[in-house]
Amino acid sequence: MKKSVEEDVFIPLYPKSTVEDKSSLRSKFQERRFWSAVKLLSNVVLWDGIVQEDKVRDLGLSKLLNRYLLLNILNTPLGTDHIEKCNKVVACLPERWFQDLKVGSTLPELLNFSQHLLQ
Repeated sequence: MKKSVEEDVFIPLYPKSTVEDKSSLRSKFQERRFWSAVKLLSNVVLWDGIVQEDKVRDLGLSKLLNRYLLLNILNTPLGTDHIEKCNKVVACLPERWFQDLKVGSTLPELLNFSQHLLQ
């Protein structure tokens, strides 16, 4: 899993003007790479409970979400695509990780994503 996260994930960042045109090849490529990384996130998180939780959270949240997915989400214009991306990422997260948290708090690895959602 670690090798896949570190070596196989690549989401290019293009200027907003380039990706706003959804029919452009760059936009389509960036979107395919984003959704491929989301699928990898969901697969990594499936190992929760089998592999140590701290390892799964490090790979899934610290590396995949914060290093790749969040950058793409932040550069996606607000709208239905943006909301869909956020919803899919949230859907990947195991509810178990949030059971013992106080109201209004989040996991340290989700702080940036959480702040983005609040904005």
